[in-house]
Amino acid sequence: MSGNCITSGHSGIGVMWKTVSEDCNLACDYCYYSTCGGKPGPTINRIDSAVLDKFIKDYMQYSQGSATFAWQGGEPLLAGYEFFEEVVYRQALHAPPHTVISNSLQTNATLIDDRWASFFKTYHFLIGVSLDGPQEIHDSRRVNSAGKGSFNRVMAGIDHLRRHRVDFNILTVIHKGNVGKAKELMAFYREQGFNFVQFIPCMDFRSQQVDRPGVYEITPHEYGNFLCEVFDEWYRDGKPDLSVRFFDNMLSVYLNREAESCVHRAACPTSLVLEQNGDAFPCDFYINEEWKVGNVGSDSIADMLAHPNYERFHRMKPALPEKCRSCRWQRLCYGGCPRNRKWNPEEDRSDPDYFCQSYMQVYAYADERMRELGDRLRRELYERNVRDIFKGKPPGRNDPCACGSGKKHKACCASF
Repeated sequence: MSGNCITSGHSGIGVMWKTVSEDCNLACDYCYYSTCGGKPGPTINRIDSAVLDKFIKDYMQYSQGSATFAWQGGEPLLAGYEFFEEVVYRQALHAPPHTVISNSLQTNATLIDDRWASFFKTYHFLIGVSLDGPQEIHDSRRVNSAGKGSFNRVMAGIDHLRRHRVDFNILTVIHKGNVGKAKELMAFYREQGFNFVQFIPCMDFRSQQVDRPGVYEITPHEYGNFLCEVFDEWYRDGKPDLSVRFFDNMLSVYLNREAESCVHRAACPTSLVLEQNGDAFPCDFYINEEWKVGNVGSDSIADMLAHPNYERFHRMKPALPEKCRSCRWQRLCYGGCPRNRKWNPEEDRSDPDYFCQSYMQVYAYADERMRELGDRLRRELYERNVRDIFKGKPPGRNDPCACGSGKKHKACCASF
């Protein structure tokens, strides 16, 4: 299952590459991308070396000291160990001096062995592992082509990551089988020592088919209840002990910062999602010809980012439905994901995000406690930074606030 967000590096351009296109060794029935049914065939659709080299070389010219790559699928490890050796070689070859190179990879973890884990540690890969919860829940949907569950193989892959001290997080798809089991999921994460978790609500659509609307497996009310239950388990009397991406993003806003997830930011990121053959798109929810912006094997990055489709894509997120414009929670959500809105193309407007009710439910439920937590953390950051960085002298009203929000002191912590 693919992720649903790219976080850009300092270059300002996030890159997600569908490493082997739709090829995957699992046959999860809810996957919105792969159609191979867990049988990828004898020849893996690997990225051509010439295309790989040209793009990495071009991208490094935009790096401005930091280059960020996300490798997804299908199952990207099907590309093979030698492919990723080539990746890190070409990255090092073309990187300007002192460039920080970051690689993340989303995987079902069934192919991870000692060699892979050692490689990830050596080159500082951040690994996202798709895991839907305890074995009974996970194995009901995440199966191979023969219908056999993958839980034990996933956990074996995680063991290899742990032995090599590879940084990893857990991605859980929320579907009918686990939407009512928030407490069970959170207990499982804690029991297993999974300290970084994110959720994706399950929806049935084909990102390659522009005319196929999304069909959602869970209702907004179910998802809202789930998020409220998770919040109670996460909050722990104001002392969270694990990272849940949804609530980390919420908390950022209460800290006078911006959310990092594209779903809850004011604008979609500047990113390129690349198919295995080099075709480029603005988002992995829009991988179809109608949204194509070029091909990295033949087009420059500048030309792709200037493509009319790119401009059209970036107009969608800020085109808020009427309901969103006056919503008290707008700064936490900014209309959610354009893919989850029902659009009227003739009028270039949309209904609210399908999960609008879910978000409003949890925002209202968590608001008071989030305010208390946010105020306490801001005060702690402020006092520590005044002591350690400002040598005991508070900032002036028009200086950057000592809490680190980036806002002026008078608009942030001056009231403390």
